[in-house]
Amino acid sequence: MKKIFFILFILPVHLYAHDEEHGKKTKQEAALTYFSSENNSDKYEVLIKYPEIEPGNETVLQLLISNYVTNEPVDSAKLAIISSENDLKFDAVRIDKGIYQISAKFPEQKSDALNITINSKLGADLIQIKDIKVGEKLPVAEATHSDESFFKSYGIWIGAGLLGGIILTLIITRKRKINPTATILLCITLMIPANIETISAHEGHDDNAKGNNFSGNFIVPKETQFLFNIYTQKIKSGDFTETINLFGTVIPASNGRATVQSPQSGKINTVNVRVGQTVSQGDILAILEQSIDASSQVDLLTQKNALDEELVAAKKEYDRLQTIKDIVSKKELDEADARYNTALENKKVFDNLNAGNASNSKLIYLKSPINGVVDYFNLSSGASVNANETIFTINNISKVYIEAQVYDENAAKIKSATKFVAECSDDTHASSEVKLISLPLTINATNQSQKILFELDNKNNEFKLGEFVTVRVFTDNLIRNIAVPNSSIMEMNGKPVVFLKDAAEKYSISYISAGQNNGDYTVIEKGIEEDERVVTNGSYQMKMIYVNQ
Repeated sequence: MKKIFFILFILPVHLYAHDEEHGKKTKQEAALTYFSSENNSDKYEVLIKYPEIEPGNETVLQLLISNYVTNEPVDSAKLAIISSENDLKFDAVRIDKGIYQISAKFPEQKSDALNITINSKLGADLIQIKDIKVGEKLPVAEATHSDESFFKSYGIWIGAGLLGGIILTLIITRKRKINPTATILLCITLMIPANIETISAHEGHDDNAKGNNFSGNFIVPKETQFLFNIYTQKIKSGDFTETINLFGTVIPASNGRATVQSPQSGKINTVNVRVGQTVSQGDILAILEQSIDASSQVDLLTQKNALDEELVAAKKEYDRLQTIKDIVSKKELDEADARYNTALENKKVFDNLNAGNASNSKLIYLKSPINGVVDYFNLSSGASVNANETIFTINNISKVYIEAQVYDENAAKIKSATKFVAECSDDTHASSEVKLISLPLTINATNQSQKILFELDNKNNEFKLGEFVTVRVFTDNLIRNIAVPNSSIMEMNGKPVVFLKDAAEKYSISYISAGQNNGDYTVIEKGIEEDERVVTNGSYQMKMIYVNQ
């Protein structure tokens, strides 16, 4: 019991010290490093940044000019700048794309305004920048201390509650016997209200937590925008072509696959190709050694003997006529010569076909029937094969088919579609336009889908057989809606977002409901309004800036 009382007594001291530490913490207010003023027209957005301006002293002001709609820096603009208060003229010098410097001397301390005439390829325009602060000092960062009183401190109230619980427990235990467990529970009960309040207050006291600044608004300096090519587009509603996505699989074209089979049983003598190798029609893929029976051996021997006898007879006749060629006709000589050469060629072919064979075997040459690429096979030299067994598969994927599924509600739209584009599932290679070659004719009884066939000119062999693809069908139906380029859409917290430009250096994030996608643009069903400026280039950089602020 003494140990329990000691622990309960020391807790208020610890909590008081913790609360005092919190009370001593200060918040640092951010100080401005420069003044800024901005304005825009339908052509230009103009931002001026400048330090403290002392009357009578020369000050350098930075002028940043961009296209109001696209946010592209306006380069090589001709500028004429006049002070509206003093009729003073200032010259501007270009220092970088869209960035100009003004050296100005303001004679007196008062708010001034600059009338800026801009002339560029966008056209001429006049923009007034108001509230140029002359003679005003930049605010200094201030530390704000907590003004909570001693008795408002959560730690003090917790300590008071604990001490009260200890005193009450001592009084009760002196008068009667109480189970120690009950005593502990009583003290804990007295602690609960204050403790919950303290925990709640502490959890909400994280000044560095991201959630405290998760408003969706953030600042991006104009120079950073120019550096990262942050471009925007003014959103307008328009006619959006309705698209349908069909999911399919790449399959061989009708003449794009061939198999090579063994005509007889035997064993592989030689393999001349490897998987993935490109072959031409007629190339020898492998040599098959076929075992032959006795009757076949007799036939081969008979054939060999006949060829040998013919060769001997042809040569004998040729040699005889050569000895008397002066008295025989040219026709007889030519015929003897032809007979002899034919006999030599036949013997050579026979010997080549059977060279190195045992007396009970012959060689069969397995050739590629088409141009293509050797598919997977697992045979090697010496492997036994059966008659009609498939040895090789040759694929020609320069032209392939895509077999896709379409359901009844979209089947009619396929017939009037104007364009079909195949896209791979992971964007590893470029999209390709495909041709519809077969309309749906039958219905799958299992899922009520209909098979449809497309032809793809696979020039670089990028699409592989068996690959899952999406066929985007562009219908002739137009939808009136707001759409943004696909490059505008990022993902935050698992949801699609876009970045909106609110002012020269102020942006905001907007969660959207995305609709149909035609490959270039996405329909936005909710999240942005017409005439808002959405980031179209540099969206990823904007995401990184946002999450790191």
